[in-house]
Amino acid sequence: MWLARTPRRPSSSTTRPYTHTHTTCRYGPSSSLLLDLLSTSLILTTPAPPGILYLIPNALDTGMGIELRSLDSAIPRDVMSRAAVLTHWIAENAKSARAFLKRVDTIIPLAQPLQSVSIIELRRPPKGSAPVTPMSMAALLQPALSGQDMGLISEAGLPAVADPGAAVVQAAHDANLRVIAMSGPSAITLALAASGLNGQNFAFVGYIPVEAEPRAVRIKELEALSKRQAQTQLLIETPYRNAALLGALLQHLRTTTLLSVTCGLTLPEGFSRTARVGAWRQASWVLPSHIPAVFALQADAQASA
Repeated sequence: MWLARTPRRPSSSTTRPYTHTHTTCRYGPSSSLLLDLLSTSLILTTPAPPGILYLIPNALDTGMGIELRSLDSAIPRDVMSRAAVLTHWIAENAKSARAFLKRVDTIIPLAQPLQSVSIIELRRPPKGSAPVTPMSMAALLQPALSGQDMGLISEAGLPAVADPGAAVVQAAHDANLRVIAMSGPSAITLALAASGLNGQNFAFVGYIPVEAEPRAVRIKELEALSKRQAQTQLLIETPYRNAALLGALLQHLRTTTLLSVTCGLTLPEGFSRTARVGAWRQASWVLPSHIPAVFALQADAQASA
């Protein structure tokens, strides 16, 4: 490309040169190459758009030694299709994440060999230590900040619900990353739906104290709150303490309070039973010590204190 100073006058040629004040620009033979170089430079210097953080649900049978016949009986196909192409993961447990991807691979082949998939492990903080903060999670999201889509997966169910992955999601929002939650099984919502208790007003309170005295106090607090607000209270416990929690609930709740126990969700032998505490006390129930359960209670608003 070359520049020539010319007076401002109409051109006699059929192709009028581009005129800007007193400078006329005509393209020489090397102009095409120069434009190509400029375009390439712009492409190379333009940062890649950030990736997306996908929240990938896991099956509820993970880690129990009992697996569904096929993963697609619990996980939607579009979720498996997305999981199959993701090469960067944040997982509560790397071993269970690999097991999930192996099951996906039997239905929808992975885009890359499992050995080349990056899985960063996010463990729960030890009891009594400081909780995981979004600030400490930011480094885990570096692939997404560099333009790579990422997956977040829990050991079972939906990530970030009763799960340390919530700090990762908050960190993603702080970094202005797009977050997409994909549909799949959730033990809490499935148990609530199967309980018949109030699904318009409910609270998930997670774990309650293990020690007998503080546990009894907490149970009575939750029952009083349920009665006052007509609110369902949902609890969980480590599977080997299922029987202990059931025993404590039957001991300290009023006979008129509704109690629901849902165990083995999505498994063939899974069940959900809701009855008043008085009826529970008259029956003999033994809960499995290796299968997760969800407990829910709803106090009778008409019962006397």
